[in-house]
Order: sequence, then C-alpha cells, then structure tokens
Amino acid sequence: MPGTTTPLRDRTPRKPSGLPNPPMILLAGVEKSGKRYEAALGSGSDLIGTTYWIQVGGNSGTADYYGRVPGARYEIVPHDGSFRDILDAIRWALSQPAVDGKRNMIVVDDVTSVWELLTDEVAHVGRKRAERRAQSNGRRMPRLDDPYVDEERDLWGLAKDRWGEMLWLLRRHSGPTLLIARQEIVTAFENDKPTQHTTRRIKAEKNLKAAVDAVVEFHAVGEAYITGVNVVPAHWEIRPGWTYRFEGVDHLLRKLGYADAAERRSATESRPEAYIDEPFPGAATSPPSAAHQAQQPQQPQRPELTGEEAIRRITVAFKHPEDPRAALLAIREEWGTRTLRRVPTNTKALGQVNADTLITRSLERIEALAAERSSGKSSEHSGKGLEAQSGAETREEPPNTEEQPEEQHQPPAEQPTSQADDQPAPPDESSAPPPPDPQADEAPPGESPEETSAAEEPQVPRSVPRSVPRSVPRKPRVSKNMQIAYQALMDEADVQARVKFVTVGEHLGPISAEGDPGIGALRDYVQGCRGEVAALLEEAGETQLATLYRAAPMPDTGIAGKFAAYFGAK
Repeated sequence: MPGTTTPLRDRTPRKPSGLPNPPMILLAGVEKSGKRYEAALGSGSDLIGTTYWIQVGGNSGTADYYGRVPGARYEIVPHDGSFRDILDAIRWALSQPAVDGKRNMIVVDDVTSVWELLTDEVAHVGRKRAERRAQSNGRRMPRLDDPYVDEERDLWGLAKDRWGEMLWLLRRHSGPTLLIARQEIVTAFENDKPTQHTTRRIKAEKNLKAAVDAVVEFHAVGEAYITGVNVVPAHWEIRPGWTYRFEGVDHLLRKLGYADAAERRSATESRPEAYIDEPFPGAATSPPSAAHQAQQPQQPQRPELTGEEAIRRITVAFKHPEDPRAALLAIREEWGTRTLRRVPTNTKALGQVNADTLITRSLERIEALAAERSSGKSSEHSGKGLEAQSGAETREEPPNTEEQPEEQHQPPAEQPTSQADDQPAPPDESSAPPPPDPQADEAPPGESPEETSAAEEPQVPRSVPRSVPRSVPRKPRVSKNMQIAYQALMDEADVQARVKFVTVGEHLGPISAEGDPGIGALRDYVQGCRGEVAALLEEAGETQLATLYRAAPMPDTGIAGKFAAYFGAK
C-alpha cells in the first residue's frame, strides 16, 4: 500500500542452508542424437533408487527398446495420452517411496510433445469458436487450410497455465528430473532480419531453460555439451569460456552435488490470486500479528469427511421437514463437488458410489416423487430410505413434541417394497417440494414480461443454507413451483456453461447486464442455447446424451443427474 512503511506481520529470517536443490536437467538435441539413450543409461546410477519413465507422443516410442541398455533400471508409467492423465502420472511418480534410502528419478520423454499437445488443443478450440461465430453470423465456415485470424489470447493463457502446472509438480520432486526435448536448426535473425547463420532452438515453451538447473545440448551421437548449469565452486568450478562435454547423467549429478541435495526444492511460488484476496481501501488491511494470534483461542479444524459421516449427513438432509432439496444442495456447497467425489460410500442398492453421486440420486428421487404427485399418481409407498441403502444401523429416537407437528408423531404405516431400491425416498410425502410449473412464470393477461418490475421477479438463490429460513410467500404453492423451476433453469445454465468451457457468469452475460435475470428471460435464453450445447456434445462423441438433452422438458429438474456421469468422466 503506498505510504505504508510499517510491516504488516512479523517475519523470521533464516540463514542459507547451502544445499543444492534436487536437480532438473534438460536434455535437448536434434533427432536421433542419443538423448533417450543417455537417460536410460543414467537410470542405472547408484545414486538413484528407481526411475519412472513417462513417455509422451509417438515420435520416438523407444522407452521399451532402451530397456536393453546395459545397467538401465526404469519402469514405464502408463497414461491415456491426455494432458490431464499425464499430470496424474507425474503425481503418481511423485508419490512413490524411496528405494533403499535412495530417491527416485523421473524422466519426461518428451516435453516437446507435451507442448505440442497444448498448442493443438488451442488450435482445435480456436477453430471451433471460429466455426460457431461464422454459423451465428451467417458467414462461410472456415476451411482446414484457413489460418485463423483471431488470436485466442485466453486460450494461450490457459495453455501456459497448464504447462506451468506440470513444472510446478516436477519442482515438488525430491529426486532428479530429466526433461527430454527436441531441438531444431533455424535461421538466425539480427535486428529482425534473417542472416546467413543458423542457430538452435528448443521446441517447447520459451521459458523452459530458466526453469531447469542444467542444460545439455546434443549436437550428434556422442557429441553433447553442457551449455548452462547452476553450481558453485564448492561442487564444481566452472571456468568462463571453457567448453564442458557431457559425460553422462551420473557424472553430471555428482558434479551438481546431488549427494548433498536438500529433501525439497527451496522455492516460494508466486501467488497471482493474492492481490484479488486483498481488501478494498478503508478496510482492515493488516492481519493479526503472531503475538495477537497466540492470545486468541485456536479454532478447531474441520474434521475430514468420511463415508459414514457423509451417509449420516445426507440422510438427515433427506428427511428435512421443510425443504430436503435445499438441505442436500447445502451439503454439496459446504464440502464441494471435488471433495464429495473422493468420499466413497457403501450402499446396499447402489454399491460403492461416491458421496456426490449419492446426493444426485437423492435429488432425483425427490423430483420423481414430486412428479408423481403432480400427475395425480398415488404415493402410498416411498421406497427404502437412505439408512436401508447404506446398510447403517438406524436408531429410533423419541419425538420432540416441542418442535415437530403432531402428525409426525404418528407411527408410519407399513410400506410396500415394490418401489425400486436404487433410489432414496423421502420420509414423508408432505415434506417433499411440489413439482415445477413451467407456466407459472408467465405474466398475467395484458402485461408483458418486460413490464414486470424487478421487485416482482422471483429472487431465488442458487442454494439456501439450512440455517437460513425461507420467507413464506402469500401463495405458497405458486412460489414454491417458481423457486423449483428457477433452480432447474440455473442448473441447466450451469451445465451449458461447463459444456462450453466458460463460467456461468460469462454464459449468462447477455441477460445479466442489468442484474440477475428474471425467470422468463432465463427460460428463453437457456432454451435458445440448447441447440448449440447439443452440437458441442455431438462433436465430443456424446450422441446419445445430445439426443436426450434435445428431448428434455423445459425446465428439467433432473438435468444435473443426466450430466453427472458425463462430468464425472472428464
């Protein structure tokens, strides 16, 4: 903050440890110059426990063949070729324990193919955007040989972020890392003009050299030189102007002082989001000092969510007397979809499913019962509850006469078991929300939707915490239907945004310029975007899901469940 000289918090400086980082070594060279052979030969070093080889791209494919190199000791880590799975393969290699007290080595063969994968995705998505713009504007569709005019800067930013995520993971490795890259010979430029000389350029992200500790360039078979290194004279005295030949991975590790390397790389990553988290001027800007924090009682940390605890919470939310749907959505908002997907739950009817899927099936069951009541069907049976599905022991507790209505104290009648066991059922028909009414949002005769004031538009939040009671409208049934219909439309808008790889705010931007859209405008906009989203699903090979989505009612209260498997597989 300008004008502030007082530090915001106490800091404790430390002395330098003098230990080198676990080295990241770049092996770059032209094709067939021996880069992979040297990596396989270096895996046999006695400084290394086990080497994990992550092979990307089909340009070489020699990882299996180089297993015959004398002394080579490495294992190939499989993946499906997508960047997401390549990152997960790196995470798996990082999590492997040391062998006989010796740290493991990771080989990425090669990072050039990783960067080409990211650039191909930029080109693919950019061309799809150009096709959609041409289709909406009535122009000629771009051909494959047409260069795209618009540089998609946001896509290049995403590609660099994903590249940085891979390097961020590799910097967390406690052992050495070998990055293999291809070089190409290009014309040298001087003052933006080509010259008669040539130079070598690494085919990868341009800042790769700055991210590694040593650079080895292979000019031909058996001809490799060390062209860049981070080292101090205590381990290796480098003389300016001298040329140092590369004598193998084991020799380079010893020269870099790998035997004395620290357990982890000593580096503090930059945090671009820190500026966004800062308060506005006028607010309290200085966090509490260490002495002040010591005086304050420590807040207990939130315990980890287990499968049994997830089943208990979902069961309680499912039996919510007023709004079980809002209670279930509150659990999803509290813990997050990613956390819930990692929590396994064991149910009798569904088997081994995660907690997020169990919430989705519970919501579908509530909507199914609401639809039955709307069509006039009898709901004399409610199926098995969540306790029966999970196999957990249910305990009968005495009713609380001060908080519950009298009709809830009556023992429930015996329920038939003809209902399908794969769907959870609410404890009482009266507690389930009524079905949405697609026509309830229409304005009365003589009044257009545009003439409706903002105060008359339903202001329904995306999720309502259980601790915040909802206000009772003048017409409960009509208001409840509009709330459910609005929530279903917002769920479908979220699905459309995720399919289009944009945020919900960007997707609803055309109708949100003056604030939250009304239910009429939201319904028309979501319905108008269905064709575009279905076309994207067909391009992704999800023909059956696209057909199902085209025939979905408006609004569709079960839209989240229909796309749960599609988003869960991505």
